[in-house]
Amino acid sequence: MQSRSYTNLLELASGNFPVMGRERERRKMMPRVMTVPGSITELDDDQASSVASDNPSSLAMDRMIIVANQLPLKSKRRVDNKGWSFSWDEESLLLRIKDGLPDEMEVLYVGSLNVDVDPIEQDDVAQVLLDRFGCVPTFLPPNLIEKFYDGFCKKQLWPLFHYMLPFSVDHGGRFDRSMWEAYVAANKLFSQKVIEVINPEDDFVWIHDYHLMVLPTFLRRRFNRLRMGFFLHSPFPSSEIYRTLPVREEILKALLNSDLIGFHTFDYARHFLSCCSRMFGLEYQSKRGYIGLDYYGRTVGIKIMPVGIHMGQIESVMKLADKEWRVAELKQQFEGKTVFLGVDDMDVFKAINLKLLAMEQLLKTHPSWQGRAVLVQIANPARGKGGIYLDEIQAEIEESCKRINDQFGKPGYQPIVYIDSPLGINERVAYYSIAECVVVTAVRDGLNLTPYEYIVCREGISGSETGSESNEPKKSMLVVSEFIGCSPSLSGAIRVNPWNVEATAEAMNEAISMSEAEKQLRHEKHYRYVSTHNVGYWSKSFLQDMERTCADHFRKRCWGIGLGFGFRVVSLDPNFRKLSIDDIVSAYIKAKNRAILLDYDGTVMPQNSIIKTPSREVISILNTLSGDANNKVFIVSGRGRESLSKAFSPCKKLGIAAEHGYFMRWPGDVEWQTCGHSNDFGWMQMAEPVMKLYTEATDGSSIETKESALVWQYRDADPGFGFAQAKEMLDHLESVLANEPVAVKSGQYIVEVKPQEASKGLVAEKIFTSMAESGKQADFVLCIGDDRSDEDMFEIIGNAISRNMLSVNTNVFACTVGQKPSKAKYYLDDTSEVILMLENLAEATDSPVTSEDESE
Repeated sequence: MQSRSYTNLLELASGNFPVMGRERERRKMMPRVMTVPGSITELDDDQASSVASDNPSSLAMDRMIIVANQLPLKSKRRVDNKGWSFSWDEESLLLRIKDGLPDEMEVLYVGSLNVDVDPIEQDDVAQVLLDRFGCVPTFLPPNLIEKFYDGFCKKQLWPLFHYMLPFSVDHGGRFDRSMWEAYVAANKLFSQKVIEVINPEDDFVWIHDYHLMVLPTFLRRRFNRLRMGFFLHSPFPSSEIYRTLPVREEILKALLNSDLIGFHTFDYARHFLSCCSRMFGLEYQSKRGYIGLDYYGRTVGIKIMPVGIHMGQIESVMKLADKEWRVAELKQQFEGKTVFLGVDDMDVFKAINLKLLAMEQLLKTHPSWQGRAVLVQIANPARGKGGIYLDEIQAEIEESCKRINDQFGKPGYQPIVYIDSPLGINERVAYYSIAECVVVTAVRDGLNLTPYEYIVCREGISGSETGSESNEPKKSMLVVSEFIGCSPSLSGAIRVNPWNVEATAEAMNEAISMSEAEKQLRHEKHYRYVSTHNVGYWSKSFLQDMERTCADHFRKRCWGIGLGFGFRVVSLDPNFRKLSIDDIVSAYIKAKNRAILLDYDGTVMPQNSIIKTPSREVISILNTLSGDANNKVFIVSGRGRESLSKAFSPCKKLGIAAEHGYFMRWPGDVEWQTCGHSNDFGWMQMAEPVMKLYTEATDGSSIETKESALVWQYRDADPGFGFAQAKEMLDHLESVLANEPVAVKSGQYIVEVKPQEASKGLVAEKIFTSMAESGKQADFVLCIGDDRSDEDMFEIIGNAISRNMLSVNTNVFACTVGQKPSKAKYYLDDTSEVILMLENLAEATDSPVTSEDESE
């Protein structure tokens, strides 16, 4: 089955839901695979039908398409104003990704330029960039950039991802739907450029950062088997913060259309997984060190690895003569001084003023450093126009600098040297070389590579005779905020809570007062990590994980379902298909001896239904089916026998297996049979106190006591806490009941303890054996269920022919409810389809029987 969405994502973003109708006539499209950028006349979102490209591969080798908001290029207008001059931006992280990719892998970049190119020049510029740089520019109109980047990205996503909520109009800015629409529109433009050049069967697509979080949906709608990764370079906030975003589901579902999602730290990944759990009920699994989410049959991998720096670039700068001259000049300027260094963007979250306050506190509490300690603070310009409180921040910083310098400064000494202008990498490296300690007090930051650069500069390079690059012992002290992404990987750094100014001041004092031997050991430890975990190592590791996650793409059957941002790809085993009503009715009519096994909750009764009694329609269908002498019809449920007896009292010829088969009542019988070999339930007295303990500690949980089993359910509890408690309880019960003849199993929001011999699979085995022994071996088997306990039935049915319980000619229809991985070979979408199918079987039945209760 393949479902197409006819809802335009831009209309969905604006809250408009168009009337569904006949598919619009498709206009002529250009080929998906092109050798040069072109103009695609039709890239509407309505065509979500592609499973794989129809175009044959034009490349013998895999190719990596890197998509980011900006291309790794520097652009400037020529002096004569005739055309543009382009060059690589050597400081761009994206440019260095190819260091970890195979030498033979071609790399294409898709992104925007940091300049406004006239529409008349765009085609020529695009051709030049593709031919000379392998770059495909996305030209965004200025009015779109304003709402997309300066608006939604910088005023809504950036503050939220850094834990700033818009409590007032001035405090971060309230949600603006027009900005969201611009964000979607921009992402669509990026997708168009990717589609122009992509070869979906050979290419990898690697999307970067929060500017393009809905891009995976646009691409997945076109190419269901596309190998696609996403890496978030900013923090991902806790679920309590993220869930305040009005478009939270749209963005999260779009990210889940990636094959691999990368984060700098486990904290960021944990917050993302928590959102998936709380919003969609998705639980992650860890297998052999890899974390994955099962999402409609696809495994979405979670990658945790911080980005590194490009060692070669830093080292090449350190070799430059002008840098060595600058180092000598700085050494002379700060002779006899101990230099603290801060290098930060002008951003409210970098908390530069907290660093200044800590320096002030250091000079107050440790007066011996007055006249000797200097803080050099380099403030890079803010990125974009969407910065929050920039004027206030700059005013506060300047006021603090003036106050501290007035209080502690003297002729020839200023404790604060504030540089409010951009410095190139040459200048930064010179400052790194003379600094005794780098201080980072950001209150929230995705990674922050400043400490890494500093460590490499302090190590120096062999053969140099200047500064820290001589044969002197190497030292690089770090005071870093515990709220930045690089903090976990720098175990030798002194970590601080930047909001605690006094503690930060003490950490700064500790850093410069530490013994030389201790400083050297910490530096050596850091340098070993930074030099081995560089940007090439990071990109190589990400590509390897993407290859592993996508290994099954072309083995499974894939199709797209859902509207708008609800679109997702269902990926299932090629032998797993939807149950055809025509096929099953045909087999049913031809059969002489039929076995029909039906689960109750979630199969003939909707799982979330408040009314738990079967409808008149269901009773009528079951009566018709069970009234045929050639049929053995059973309800096989985990419910207790009393509730099932009452619910199906009108169905006199219906067989019932209660409590997973511990109790069975054969068709036409009144008495229940016990399948267990022992009636000793002493283990309940051991298990119940344990469950009560967890129930008291877990709000929203409860215990259901059955005749043969105990069930602890936590459907109404906090999802994260309930899952953790269930996992702990499972271990606890297995330990307590290790010598008892019971099985402890976890299910969907439950932990159940039941006798070992109670299993739905054993129920199926007994029914098949009984029919064979009576000379009526089943030649038609229908088994339907929706949860984990029903998989036991599917497994038994799969082995029944080899065990001679069924003949090789038996028509077997093992069917699960919902499109999900299962041991069944068929599926139906929901309970309504199950009832429709059963109704068709009932209509094909020869011997309908109406119960007395029903006739009344």
